Amino acid sequence: MSSSNPQFLRRDFLGGALAVGTVALTAPQAAFASDQSPLLGPILGHSDDVSAMVWMRAASAGEFTLEVTPESGGEAVVRKERAVEENDLCLHWRVTGLEPSRRYRYRILQGDRVIVGDAEQILTTAPNTDTPARVRLGVSSCAKEDAGSREVWKRMAEQDVDAVVLIGDTPYIDSTDLAKQTQGHREFAAVPEYQALLRSRPCWWTWDDHDFAGNDSSGLAIGKENSRLVVTRYRPQLQFGDGKGGIYTSFRRGPIEVFLLDTRWYSMTEPSFAGSHKPTMLGANQWEWLRRGLLESTAPFKLLACGVIWDDKQNSESDDWGTYKHELTAIQKFIGENKISGVILIGGDIHASRVLRYPTKKTVGYELVQFIASPIHGSTIPSLNVYNADLVRSAVEPHVFLRIDADARVEPAEFRATLINKNGETVFSYRLTAAELRDKHSQQSFGVE
Repeated sequence: MSSSNPQFLRRDFLGGALAVGTVALTAPQAAFASDQSPLLGPILGHSDDVSAMVWMRAASAGEFTLEVTPESGGEAVVRKERAVEENDLCLHWRVTGLEPSRRYRYRILQGDRVIVGDAEQILTTAPNTDTPARVRLGVSSCAKEDAGSREVWKRMAEQDVDAVVLIGDTPYIDSTDLAKQTQGHREFAAVPEYQALLRSRPCWWTWDDHDFAGNDSSGLAIGKENSRLVVTRYRPQLQFGDGKGGIYTSFRRGPIEVFLLDTRWYSMTEPSFAGSHKPTMLGANQWEWLRRGLLESTAPFKLLACGVIWDDKQNSESDDWGTYKHELTAIQKFIGENKISGVILIGGDIHASRVLRYPTKKTVGYELVQFIASPIHGSTIPSLNVYNADLVRSAVEPHVFLRIDADARVEPAEFRATLINKNGETVFSYRLTAAELRDKHSQQSFGVE
């Protein structure tokens, strides 16, 4: 949202008018190859019940060692990686063989010298998926390196979230130039409060338009390969799309499985799986991945999270699910035909926060609910808080995030989403149960509190 820097390619997927932007591909090794900037991190990325990922950007090239030790005592797991200029000195360690629901201390060494190793460096593995558990996530979008965003990072930590999910415009770059992408991610990763938050809890990311290419950009953006390259360097995720394109990924944490969608890379690039005469949002590969993941998931709650909103922004821009309603309808039909329970929609982008409940019982089997969380920074857009017959609650408030609490230790499992501002105040709260998301005849109550 709210940028007019059109440094990308826009074209109708069937071959209409062509507008070429100003950004060209840059050789990967050309950006910052000799820049000796300060060490960044460590931060935690993808983790599950038996493994975890740790990221750091070194201050210089060389070999670095990660040591992970059970907090209760035991033998350390040791992994070595080499920082090289060709990868912008970014290090990704993946530690396997861990135990579920365990706390581990970790530190990083260069040779025999400890580079980073303070008391806050603790990683906690996820519960075993067969064990009923409780989890707390912090979810939001649209952040900058400003004071207000830093307060939100602090508040997430104070709210004791177990994991963080960032759904786009984190950071704002508005270019696919490799040097600018690198600088943007480097400055974002350097924020002390951001580093402190993710030093002891894992994070997952997807992008929206401003960290992908530019405002309202599609998959036709020139130089999008540069954007993806930098994301793969600076974000320690287990999966980046199909390994060749996109950055979609998923993870399971307690009773929640999050399918973090990429609504930029493939958009407008090919005919839709839901109709060959219409453009795609997800692309065929991502659609098959999502179908397979939903069919295999045993989580009580399945979050479909992305940077854009799951309806129409009702403005001149095309980056919303309203533009691709044919694919949204296909998703709903797939959920209903396969009796997939527990699906909840998460969106961002619009600099306003909302709760919507849709009358989808005939197609899905129950009413789908969407939560929109935006922005982390201080700029709101009241004009996008538009009327919608399915709107339950909204708030045009800066510096907010969605605290999601899910508990499978009770029957039926409970899900609560609470919008929190930088001062720790509750803006609104909304509760669901697993029973309401699997039985269209359920009469149990749910809603705003």
